[in-house]
Amino acid sequence: MQPPSQPEYLTSLTRTVRFAVNPPSQARDSGWDNGKGGAPAVVGLGRWFEFTVECRGEPDPATGYLVDIRTIDRAIRNDIAPIVARACALTPEAEPGAIMPEIITAIRARIGPVVRAVVWHVTPYYWVRMTTDNTNLVRIAQRFEFAAAHHLHSPALSDEQNRATYGRCNNPAGHGHNYQFEPVVEIALNETGEQPFTLTDLERCAGRTIIDRFDHKHLNTDVPEFADRIPSVELIAKTAYDLLAPVIDHESTGAARLARVTVWETEKTSASYPG
Repeated sequence: MQPPSQPEYLTSLTRTVRFAVNPPSQARDSGWDNGKGGAPAVVGLGRWFEFTVECRGEPDPATGYLVDIRTIDRAIRNDIAPIVARACALTPEAEPGAIMPEIITAIRARIGPVVRAVVWHVTPYYWVRMTTDNTNLVRIAQRFEFAAAHHLHSPALSDEQNRATYGRCNNPAGHGHNYQFEPVVEIALNETGEQPFTLTDLERCAGRTIIDRFDHKHLNTDVPEFADRIPSVELIAKTAYDLLAPVIDHESTGAARLARVTVWETEKTSASYPG
């Protein structure tokens, strides 16, 4: 008996599609596919959403495609957009995570098992993700901001070594950054399919645990967690995780867990924990 043949190669493909849910009286389409703004485009005070479909598998040897991206576009606009529009009209108080299982079912029916996950950007800074292999779990993330100063100096190094290692960041007076940080929370849907930990809960936990503690502070002198530690972006990410994780666990009574924290020191430099 011949062993099963191995795929020639596996690849990942992502496709992002945007659309608006417009007021019923304004539900018209320009007939032009606005790739950046989405189709249909926003009319009046419509709601604008962005979906990213993550696929993985072996490309078709004849076409080179894993999935024709036009198929993904049609799935989002013909199958997913009506689900979202119906929820906006009938259950506007529903959490996005509670709607994601229906979205996953619909897109897998259209595209097949190569779909591995769907990410719903409810806003540019708030996203919801669900994988196709476990529709009882959802991940949500929100990006926050705080401004803080820090001084990079290691007591294990000489002054000359500190200057060589940290450069201008070794300025004894310190320097500041407009930090951004994004906690990613994994939530188990309850027995009725509802999302028991929400963005409102996350904002409350992150605000009092991280923002209030770090914002407009000198990290070295004002934040006890950095009294004898170097507040590098790597350590800020880990410290934020260590502070926030038990708060989320307690507030959600175990229904949610902090999966990851990413901190951006600048738009070009970020660190995540766990890595």
